[in-house]
Amino acid sequence: MKKDLISMEDLTLEKIKSYLSEAKKVEGTPLQDRVRLLPGKILAALFFEPSTRTRLSFEAAMHRLGGSVIGFAEQGATSVSKGESFTDTIHTVENYCDIMVIRHPGEGTARLAANESILPVINAGDGSNQHPTQTLLDLYTIEKYLGKITGIKIAFVGDLKYSRTVHSLINALMKFSVTDFTLVAPEALKLPKYFMRTDQPGKFKFKETESLEDAIPECDILYMTRIQRERFPDLVEYEKVKDSYILSADMLKQARPHLKVLHPLPRVNEIAYNVDKTDFAGYFPQARNGVIMRQAIILKHLGVTL
Repeated sequence: MKKDLISMEDLTLEKIKSYLSEAKKVEGTPLQDRVRLLPGKILAALFFEPSTRTRLSFEAAMHRLGGSVIGFAEQGATSVSKGESFTDTIHTVENYCDIMVIRHPGEGTARLAANESILPVINAGDGSNQHPTQTLLDLYTIEKYLGKITGIKIAFVGDLKYSRTVHSLINALMKFSVTDFTLVAPEALKLPKYFMRTDQPGKFKFKETESLEDAIPECDILYMTRIQRERFPDLVEYEKVKDSYILSADMLKQARPHLKVLHPLPRVNEIAYNVDKTDFAGYFPQARNGVIMRQAIILKHLGVTL
């Protein structure tokens, strides 16, 4: 049976831990040994939506495993722009590769591709729905920084309504019995209420606030997100909230010494550049961990074990 990675909701705690374990093995394996693992294998990177880190880190991951990459970086460069259906594109591309990575602005498209294709399909983000590979690298980053995941306190800041990264990560953290969440967002971008409903009433605490300053002293991880202009049908509404939160180095004076600031990137204005020079900045190492985790994912879904 083929293996797909579509949603964090599909994964048990044990399966998530197996990805983290595989990433540790990858990071501990010399590059000269990794590059011999997938000779002749081809990854198809089908990006119907713009991406820098996710696309390039998947490509770097595959190349560093000894494989190669085909694909496209925007929908306009494909036959979809000529009227070809999404499913026809999937059935065509699966003749050319061994595994597919798909990013698409439409929610549910990654699962549709997985249902249609005979190859492993990895969801690299589908609309405002899910971004499981980002979540796995985030978990790996948190564990590397704090030495644990269970029991941490985390604050999410910014666009909590549309951020697929936030949605996926909250789902995963709850499986690790993380119970203390602070949600910092303007009224128009609050986390949808259904994310706070669980089958364990009273176990999980979701503190909602519009004050970033109040959240900083109470958390171990400060997870910043950008306000996503592309998710707003009305640009006037985007302009109202685009600079709601801007984290500066001065604001971190009240932070716990071990606090790390994470961000899925790209950032716009939400983290000042003076934060980059502090010990709190964890977002560029977080991006570097993306190559490690995505190597682990590719190996796992192609059935190669270290």
